[in-house]
Amino acid sequence: MKKLLSLTGLGLCLSFAAVAQESAQDTTWRISGENTLLLNQSSFSNWAAGGINSFAANLIFNYDFNYKKGLWSWDNKAIAAYGLTRQKATGWRKNDDRIVLNSLLGYQASEHWLYTFYMNFNTQFADGFQYDDNNNSTLISTAFAPAYLSFGPGFAYKKSDNFRFNLSPAAARFIFVTNDELSSQGAFGVDPGATSRFEFGASFDAYYKAELMENISVENILKLYSNYLEDPQNVDVDYTLNLFMKVNDYITVNAGAQLIYDDNTLIPRQENGVIVPGSERPTLQIRQVLGAGITYKF
Repeated sequence: MKKLLSLTGLGLCLSFAAVAQESAQDTTWRISGENTLLLNQSSFSNWAAGGINSFAANLIFNYDFNYKKGLWSWDNKAIAAYGLTRQKATGWRKNDDRIVLNSLLGYQASEHWLYTFYMNFNTQFADGFQYDDNNNSTLISTAFAPAYLSFGPGFAYKKSDNFRFNLSPAAARFIFVTNDELSSQGAFGVDPGATSRFEFGASFDAYYKAELMENISVENILKLYSNYLEDPQNVDVDYTLNLFMKVNDYITVNAGAQLIYDDNTLIPRQENGVIVPGSERPTLQIRQVLGAGITYKF
C-alpha cells in the first residue's frame, strides 16, 4: 500500500513538473481562488418566544489551477474548509471540516468531449463526534479516518467551466482508516483491524453553476460511485448545493447544503436519547451552512 501511494504521489509530481516546465515556454496557466470567512450570530435576552444564543464561524479556501495547451487540459481544484459553532448548552462543535483535492487531465476528442484521467482525494482536519441528548460524545471520524483516494480513465463532456461531467467506468478507490480505534471497529467498510479497503467500480462527477439573477448564483456538485466488487447497486452519493449572493466586491451571503449516502459509513443509532453501542447503520448525512461574510477573490 505504501508503495502504491508513493508511486501515485511520484506520478502526480512528475506530471506537475512536466506541465510546469512546458508552461514556462507558453504561459497557459489560469489560477483563481477565493478566501471566505462566514459569520452567523444570534442572541436573546428576556425574549418571550425563547431562543438560544449561538455563534458560528466558517473559513473556506477554494482555489482553481487550470492549464491548457493545444488539445491538452489539466483542471485542478483544492478546497480547505473548517467551521465551528457554539451554543451555551453544548459549547463548541464543528460544523464543517473538509480537505478536497480534485484533478482532471483531458485530451480533446471533439468540440466538447475529452478523453480523461481523473483523481480525487478527500479527508478532514480534526476529530468528528456524534453527541447524544446528554451531550456525551462518540468518536466517529478523524483526520485520515476516513480518507478517500480514487482515480481512473474515462471521458468527459465540458460545455464550459460552469457545466461539465466526467464518467470513469474503470475507477479504483481506496478508503483509508488510520485511527486504531475506528480501524478495530471496521469503520467505513474496512475489515476490523485493517487500515485500508480497495474498491473498483464506476465513478461519475458533474458540475453545474448558473446565474439565477444579477449577483445571485447557484452551484451544483454531484459525485456518484458504484463498487463492482461488492453490492454495485448500492451507489454512493455525494451532492452539494451552494447559493452565493453578492452584496459588493467583498461582502457575500452564502448558503449551502451537502447530502451524502455511503453504504459503508455507519452512524450509531440513539435510543431514548442515548447512543447504543453496536447499533451502527447507514443513513443519509446532511450538512447545512448559512452565513454572511467577507470574500476575497483573485
